[in-house]
Amino acid sequence: MSSIDRSQSVGGTRTYEVRTYGCQMNVHDSERLSGLLEDAGYVRAPKGADAADVVVFNTCAVRENADNKLYGNLGHLAPKKAARPGMQIAVGGCLAQKDRDTIVKRAPWVDVVFGTHNIGKLPVLLERARVQEEAQVEIAESLEAFPSTLPTRRESAYAAWVSISVGCNNTCTFCIVPALRGKEKDRRPGDILAEIEALVAEGVSEITLLGQNVNAYGSDIGDREAFSKLLRACGKIDGLERVRFTSPHPRDFTDDVIAAMAETPNVMPQLHMPLQSGSDPVLKAMRRSYRQERFLGIIEKVRAAIPHAAISTDIIVGFPGETEEDFEQTLHVVREARFAQAFTFQYSKRPGTPAAEMDGQIPKKVVQERYERLVALQEEISWEENKKQVGRTLELMVAEGEGRKDDTTHRLSGRAPDNRLVHFTKPDQEVRPGDVVTVEITYAAPHHLLAEGPVLDVRRTRAGDAWEKRNAAEKAKPVGVMLGLPKIGAPEPLPAVASGCGCD
Repeated sequence: MSSIDRSQSVGGTRTYEVRTYGCQMNVHDSERLSGLLEDAGYVRAPKGADAADVVVFNTCAVRENADNKLYGNLGHLAPKKAARPGMQIAVGGCLAQKDRDTIVKRAPWVDVVFGTHNIGKLPVLLERARVQEEAQVEIAESLEAFPSTLPTRRESAYAAWVSISVGCNNTCTFCIVPALRGKEKDRRPGDILAEIEALVAEGVSEITLLGQNVNAYGSDIGDREAFSKLLRACGKIDGLERVRFTSPHPRDFTDDVIAAMAETPNVMPQLHMPLQSGSDPVLKAMRRSYRQERFLGIIEKVRAAIPHAAISTDIIVGFPGETEEDFEQTLHVVREARFAQAFTFQYSKRPGTPAAEMDGQIPKKVVQERYERLVALQEEISWEENKKQVGRTLELMVAEGEGRKDDTTHRLSGRAPDNRLVHFTKPDQEVRPGDVVTVEITYAAPHHLLAEGPVLDVRRTRAGDAWEKRNAAEKAKPVGVMLGLPKIGAPEPLPAVASGCGCD
C-alpha cells in the first residue's frame, strides 16, 4: 500500500474538522456546520489525528488581515490535499460572503465556497463537488433557513448558545457585518423558548442568548419590549440556572431590560456593552446613535439595580479623525465606567466600509501609542476591580478547558455568576464540568481570581451528568484510523462569552 493510500481513513468513515475565526456568531455557526456534517455521516477527526477528509474554514471578515490568514492556512493545506485523493476543503462565513469570486481564483484547490445565509447547503455542495470534480461556489443573498433549525454538534454539554436573531439594522461606518449577514431577522419567542427547554431537558444549565444586536430583538416582530419579556420568560424555565446575552447596543438598552436583568434570578449579573469610543464627535463619525452621557447613564442605572454586575466593553482606538482630545474622552469613560474587562482594537481599514475611505487616517505609530495607554489603564482598573472580589464567597460553574495550567497547579477552573474566571483548589471528591462549587476568593490578578482554600461545597448537577454521559459516548464512538500525514491541528476550544469582532 502506498503512503497516499495509508493517509485515507480506514473503514469508510469520512472525518471532518471545522476551523473557526471571529465572533460568537461564527462559533455558533460552526456548531451547526459540525451538526450538519455528522447528520450526513461524517465523524469529527479525533484530537492528535492526521489530516481530516474534510476541512471547513468558517471565516471572519472584520479582523485585520483576515484574508491573509485564510490564504496562508489554505496554502499549508494545498500539498496535503494534493497527496490525498478525496480530501476536500470548504470555505464559508463572512469572508466567503464578501470575497465569493476571489477565493477559488487565489486557491483553486478549494472545493466549496458558501456564505453566511446558506450554511445548511454544505453537505450537498461537498457531494456535488465530489461528483462533478469541480469547485462549487454558492452564495445566498438572503437567509434560507434560520440557523437554529439546523442540526447541531454543540461544543459544550452544559452550556449552549441560543440564537435569537441574525443580521443587523445598524450602519456603523467601521463595520461590514450588516452587508454580509443582512438586515435583522428575529425568531419567534415560542421557538426560542422551545429550544431552551429542549436544551435544559438534555442537561444544559447555562444558555447565552445570541444576536448581532441582541437587545434590538423585537424590532422585526413589532414589540419594543420583546427582549425584556424574553429574559423574564427564561426565568420561568425550571432547571435553567444561568442566562447571559451578547452583544447589546447602547441605543436599544432600555429601562425595562435593566429591570428584567435585576428581577430575574437566573439572569447573571454580567453585561457586555460595546462603547467603541468615548468621544461624541468620533461616535457621530462612527454613526453610533448614542453619546458619552447616554452610555455612562446606562452604566449608572445598571450599577444601581445590580450592584455586583461585572461590565465589559469593546473599544476601537485610532478611528479616522480621532484627536488626542477625542482619545482622552475615551480614557475618561474608562475611568468612570470601571469596566471589569475591555476588548480593545486598533482601528484598521475594512474594505467595503465607509470609514476606510474617510480622511484623517491615523498613523500607525500614534494608534499604537494610544492603544498601549488604554490597555495599561484598563489593566490597572481590571486588577483593582478584581481585588474587590477577595473575601467573597462565590458559586462557580465548573468549566472545561479554561485553566491551561490546572494540571500542573492541581486546580480546576470555573466561572462566577458575573463570568469572572476563577481557579480553585481541586477537592477530594469528583467534580465534573457543569457541576457547581462554592469557594472563597483569596487572590486577584487582572484577568482571573484564585480560591486557594478548600472548596466549601460541591453540588453535583444534571449538567455534570450530561457532560459525563457525552464524554463516555465520545470515548466509545468508533472513528476512522488516520495514518501517515503530519497533523493539521485541532479546533480551538469554545471561547468564553465575550465580544469577538468589535463591531457591535
